[in-house]
Amino acid sequence: MALKQSEAIVLRSYPLREADLLVTLFTRAEGKLRGVAKAAKRSKKRFGGALEPLTYVRLYWEERERQELVRLDSCEVLDSPLANEVDYPRAVALGYIAEVLDDVLPDREANDAMFRLALSVLEQLRVGAIWMPLTYFDLWSVRLMGLLPELGGCILCGTALNGHRAWFHPLADGLMCAAHKRLASSEMSKESRAIAAEMFRRPAESFAGDPWPRQRAADLRKFLAQRIERHLEKKLVTAGMLEKID
Repeated sequence: MALKQSEAIVLRSYPLREADLLVTLFTRAEGKLRGVAKAAKRSKKRFGGALEPLTYVRLYWEERERQELVRLDSCEVLDSPLANEVDYPRAVALGYIAEVLDDVLPDREANDAMFRLALSVLEQLRVGAIWMPLTYFDLWSVRLMGLLPELGGCILCGTALNGHRAWFHPLADGLMCAAHKRLASSEMSKESRAIAAEMFRRPAESFAGDPWPRQRAADLRKFLAQRIERHLEKKLVTAGMLEKID
């Protein structure tokens, strides 16, 4: 059978037997797939460092009849997160992107918009500059998944929230006005809602020069992570790790 090829982003890899790896990849052509890289731990020519998480590769693989797992033939590295400095916050941020993509993407369903989003965000994710790319990734991921509610009005009464305070809750599907907020709700600032609107109009790279401390749009990121976790019906491990970064 002829080899298939596609651009792909490596999401996870696990040891399988002595020298093989079980790899999950997000391919541009066919969406998320899983495959076995035979002798990957020994073959520098065919794989080298190409199977590290979040590596952007040109992937060659072969379908296996009546089997879910494909056979990975080789990878050509197009870009690697290890080409730039990695500290703990950046490592956690990379892990978060990999976890979200792996958990939310269905198998064998191409999603070019999500693929382009991932590439643009990974390009901006650098040491000392993780919070803007993470905010952009969360916002657009939730929108592309169809999970983003209207941010301009209260979900319960429809009151316009522009210029007014707004709240959100893990068990609510959108923002609420002061009259209808639930107990233990968190507030989302007007500034964060304005940032969301701006991010829908501009590419990620256009924000690269802006100062972006951890506190900026933290409430927006919390709201978006809650939307993802509610959809998945589980907590994101790396989201909890990000919350502990100073």
